[in-house]
Amino acid sequence: MKHQAKKRFGQNFLVDQSIIQSLISAIQPQENDLMVEIGPGLGALTKPLLAHLKHLHLIEIDRDIIEWMQGQYPAEKITIHASDVLKFDFAQLLTAGNKLRVVGNLPYNISSPILFHLLPSLASIQDMHFMLQKEVVERMVAEPSSSEYGRLSVMLQYYLQMEYLMTVPGTAFDPPPKVESAFVRCVPHTQLPYIAKDTECFAKVVTMAFSQRRKTIRNTLKALLTDADFVALNIDSQLRAENLSVQQFVEISNYLG
Repeated sequence: MKHQAKKRFGQNFLVDQSIIQSLISAIQPQENDLMVEIGPGLGALTKPLLAHLKHLHLIEIDRDIIEWMQGQYPAEKITIHASDVLKFDFAQLLTAGNKLRVVGNLPYNISSPILFHLLPSLASIQDMHFMLQKEVVERMVAEPSSSEYGRLSVMLQYYLQMEYLMTVPGTAFDPPPKVESAFVRCVPHTQLPYIAKDTECFAKVVTMAFSQRRKTIRNTLKALLTDADFVALNIDSQLRAENLSVQQFVEISNYLG
């Protein structure tokens, strides 16, 4: 199929076969997995995944691709969900005794919103493997006190164990993006290392703390905490948000709760 990539859907199609095989090896699809692929595009991952799977769910918004996919694969092998992934309810796919495995070459323009959209469904998810902009993956796995560490790092690390698997050059795609990509594995914590009593409060604290990266937390969190509060928490108010661990953000939110 000669399909013109559509900018509004952030389409860049993976075409490098050696990289595709490396991704499949990392995912390790098993015959009876309950797997869903976000944005299958022209089937770069779909076809090799189906070589291992009995069935695969696909979430696709592009009508041209949906029509093409329906002609490529028998109905008993794939179920296509014609949907905007940001409005898709992943829990609807669950069957007794199975957790979801989620894979995808995510559109760069909405990759972070997709990750946040998946968080409420994590109890139903076994693991997730995603191709993302390299810069985004670096932020996801970043350690405290590094320039990449930010709101995305803290929010995702609270819920997930993440592993940077490989860097993928722009030349592996058609059309080639102007940035490098990376492949990441995300596995929900079987037991949360630190438990926030109120996750909305936790998210608010993290967002406020990183709202002005150059400022100290004494300034960014002044609407929530006094100097005495920082002393009680045993946290230096002269630190910046990027210096705080996930555990410290949880301690702040639980103190406020």
